[in-house]
Amino acid sequence: MKLYFIRHGESEGNKQGKIQGSMDFPLSELGEIQAKAVAEFCQTLPIKDVYTSDLTRALHTAETIANPSNYRLTQTDLLREVHLGVLQGKTREDIFEQYPHLKGKPLVGSDAEGAETIEALSRRCEQLLNMLKEQHQQDETILLVSHGGFISTLLTYLIAGASWGDVKRPFVIGNTSVTLVEWDVEADRFYIEYTNRTAHLETIKADHQAKKGIL
Repeated sequence: MKLYFIRHGESEGNKQGKIQGSMDFPLSELGEIQAKAVAEFCQTLPIKDVYTSDLTRALHTAETIANPSNYRLTQTDLLREVHLGVLQGKTREDIFEQYPHLKGKPLVGSDAEGAETIEALSRRCEQLLNMLKEQHQQDETILLVSHGGFISTLLTYLIAGASWGDVKRPFVIGNTSVTLVEWDVEADRFYIEYTNRTAHLETIKADHQAKKGIL
């Protein structure tokens, strides 16, 4: 089974430098453009179904991908961004000023009040994988639109299992980046073919530079 994970386009929260967690923000103007660019890339894939987080920034990205090709689109809170409790809606500067003990530490899996725990995230990863295994065949290609924190958490979970919280997550997941995981369901083995692919954004960067007069 091929699993293409796509992070949503830039949101208004991203633009404002806020740690969003499970707070809901729409796509920014740039995010809309990014979503259209990744949608063009996705048209080259033999997609069976599309799953998406139900948060607006991911859902709108997924709709931009799915609607032109009439892919079946399923919303699930299993793909939501990690809930970060009292840290949500704040900038990193605000967080480190109010909670200095978190400086230099990952916010995902932190001890912040109300934040989703490592154990809860492990259960969510397991539930997502079990759902995909039950609903799909080995030879199918599935698209999953989610968030940077959750995608990087899931990738680390695939490598380290329930001990992922002891591992420093090494993944960078940019807006509308594509990450491909191949899952040998029978052997229950995962192969991370690539992460954070953003070639579809090169035209956007070139247009932006041209508008600024940069050669």
